[in-house]
Amino acid sequence: MTKPISITAIASISPLGTTLDEAWSGYQTPEPFFGQKIFNGRLEWVAPLSKNTREAVIKLRKSDTRYKNLDDSVLFAVLASRNALDMVEWGGSDYFGINIGSSRGATSLFEKYHEEFIQKKKSSTLSSPTTTLGNISSWVAHDLRSKGPEISHSITCSTSLHSLLNGVAWIRSGMADKFIVGGSEAPLTPFTIAQMKALKIYSHENHGFPCKSLDLEKKRNSMVLGEGASVACLEMGVSDNTLAIIEGMGYATEVLHNNTSISTEADCFQQSMKMALGKIKPEKVDVIVTHTPGTVNGDMAEFRAIDKVFGKKMPALTTNKWKIGHTFGASGMLSVEFAILMMKFQKFIGIPFLKYGRHPDEIKKVMVNAVGFGGNAVSVLLKVPS
Repeated sequence: MTKPISITAIASISPLGTTLDEAWSGYQTPEPFFGQKIFNGRLEWVAPLSKNTREAVIKLRKSDTRYKNLDDSVLFAVLASRNALDMVEWGGSDYFGINIGSSRGATSLFEKYHEEFIQKKKSSTLSSPTTTLGNISSWVAHDLRSKGPEISHSITCSTSLHSLLNGVAWIRSGMADKFIVGGSEAPLTPFTIAQMKALKIYSHENHGFPCKSLDLEKKRNSMVLGEGASVACLEMGVSDNTLAIIEGMGYATEVLHNNTSISTEADCFQQSMKMALGKIKPEKVDVIVTHTPGTVNGDMAEFRAIDKVFGKKMPALTTNKWKIGHTFGASGMLSVEFAILMMKFQKFIGIPFLKYGRHPDEIKKVMVNAVGFGGNAVSVLLKVPS
């Protein structure tokens, strides 16, 4: 029998804060962690890091001269990874790999260096080494003094769950004993906001809840961008440190219908969820943390896929995007953290503007979904350690 793989630590930096206690406290409140900032001359909704978290990033940047020229996406990942490693106390003799991805990577630096090139017709020395996608895991490895493989990738908004899949594959292959996996994103920049607005998916709400994720009755798109990073520590077997056991994994890519959206019944999600379930009966799943970015078509397509797979045995549905926004490549692991917190405290966190058909009496199994441009879906089934 194949040994299970456990998540033995999970850490994040997000609008909710820098610790699991802060994150759980934030999830107890009915208000989103949004604010309005000016981008390209207009006020836009965003979910920025909390003041204390931003100060921690600034402190890290100043702590080492080599860190001062790094993109926020790298520094976010370093902070989250430090926090995760503190929980498991892996030492210098531990051979662990790192796989931290990002949808956009060094967005802020790309914009800065491109503007500099347009104006001066030349580029800075650091423009290339500080904007490569591999920058994230390589700097985390430098900071943690790790000796294992370093991998960074971009699979749009399902990036961090693909990182989890990859970490599990490495451990099962015997090529690594442990892995840090996750995603980091710093997308609150003028050009990134402009791109989302060009797609006509960004929120124009003036009051109430700017992001109506999972509201299937909304009439217009309501996506809001957030920033942050989240990483998990994976190990073979079950120990006293185990927070959750990875019981099932699924993935699928569907044929592109257009550049931005999945099929109307999210064929990729149907396949990934069925694969993650395996032989487990659908009614055994207590909660699904959905991807649902707050768009009309995207939210409805995922709901239809869940209905196809679970039918009348549909679990309770929830998401955290109405509260902390869509963090692109980091969003899947932030959803995993959300799922683990609900399992740990045995409390379902719903969405205040929705009416739910059921709240689970207990939370033993939670499925987490993520998908991105290109229809590359991932579903991960987590269970409470017995």
